[in-house]
Amino acid sequence: MTCCARRISLGVTESVCPTCLATVPAERYAEGDAVYLKKTCPEHGETRAPIWRGLESYFRWGASPRAYSRPTVCATAMARGCPNDCGLCPDHRQQSCCVLFEVTQRCDLACPVCYASASRHGADASRAEIEGWLDALAESGGRVHIQLSGGEPTVRDDLPEIVALIRARGFDFAQLNTNGVRIAREPAYLAALVEAGLDCVFLQFDGVSDAVHQRLRGAKLMRLKTQAVRNCGEAGIGVVLTPTLVPGVNLGEIGAIVDFAIAEMPAVRAAHFQPVSYFGRCLGPPDDASRVTLPEVMQALIAYAGGTIRLEDFRPGSAENPYCSFSGRFRVDDSGRLLPAAEERASCCGVPVEPRAACCGSTQPSLEVARERRYVAGQWTSAERQGATGAGLEAFDAFLAGRARTLGLSGMAFQDAWTLDLERLRQCHIHVAASDRRVIPFCAYNLTSADGRSLYRPPAASRESAI
Repeated sequence: MTCCARRISLGVTESVCPTCLATVPAERYAEGDAVYLKKTCPEHGETRAPIWRGLESYFRWGASPRAYSRPTVCATAMARGCPNDCGLCPDHRQQSCCVLFEVTQRCDLACPVCYASASRHGADASRAEIEGWLDALAESGGRVHIQLSGGEPTVRDDLPEIVALIRARGFDFAQLNTNGVRIAREPAYLAALVEAGLDCVFLQFDGVSDAVHQRLRGAKLMRLKTQAVRNCGEAGIGVVLTPTLVPGVNLGEIGAIVDFAIAEMPAVRAAHFQPVSYFGRCLGPPDDASRVTLPEVMQALIAYAGGTIRLEDFRPGSAENPYCSFSGRFRVDDSGRLLPAAEERASCCGVPVEPRAACCGSTQPSLEVARERRYVAGQWTSAERQGATGAGLEAFDAFLAGRARTLGLSGMAFQDAWTLDLERLRQCHIHVAASDRRVIPFCAYNLTSADGRSLYRPPAASRESAI
């Protein structure tokens, strides 16, 4: 950006003050090739943050249809306004696609970057609490994807029993969000999870060097990460690599992460990049240089591919706000090059539907949410676990071969107090099960002020170092 860059207004919205979390008016505007979110609190003044770097993709993403659908059940009334009435309230504009169960606040690492601020001595969710979450989801239509998270969920010895409970209650997609330490060291524990019905592993994977893991996770973990992936391959379960991207730390390893993913196919099904957000244990205020935006990640992937893929090969999500994510599905040829994979795009019909002011009472998922669930399950689950209905052995072998050479590349930008856009938040379809059985949009649940105060997340346990 230069001093003579022209400022172009891109519309108004609402956000929160990073200091007091009060709801304040906000404006999106472009300067040069970057888009900023600016807001002013009457008490704490003006703040701004870059939210998108690349106007071509900004307008392309903005032209995609908005897929709104009402929550099937509204657990809270509209009283104080967004983001203070989550539960979901009647003003929310998307149903749940994936719901996180934070089954423990304990962790066997002490990561410098942790949205949950987990420690070694946090509390576990009781079986009764987990059953209550399942009851609440079943009453609202159920069949959402469930991600077991924390803390580090594998510190629980009874995690296979929790997976089995989820499947016995009729939920057909369960994934594990893990640092990979225990599943690397204990293949039998991983086998028990798979036997219980686990569908895929969301593996924290920030780079291919111990220096990166030491910086972000406080330990040299590359050997364990690699072993975790290979154990998953042996167990026949798909892995999604989930790097947290931090400027000055691991942006230079984006291509190397994709190289690793290709080398470990078909165990690795996808790489899902997440630019760092400043909440939890990662407190602000961050400066502009501390931000990386989704189009910068896409451009890094395009540069890595050396001309075989283009911006047009990525798309926004079909259920969430388009500025929340990107995804693409790619075929890996015999030389290791990425090529666009022919696929049916997971997009809606092209006509946005405005949400009504009250919940409709239907427990059926919206078309867009159902399609997003299918897309995720289709890419992230190993081919062997998907099976082939009604196909002969020859067709099934061809299906397995094709899936084994297909890699998903995607990204999601979680919002913090500096970047929160309430228009985006109202369309959030990734929710967290709260202790009182409400479901809270992920970015609202994890939102913290500049001094660490949270709207929804319970107070963190002591932030001690792991042994």
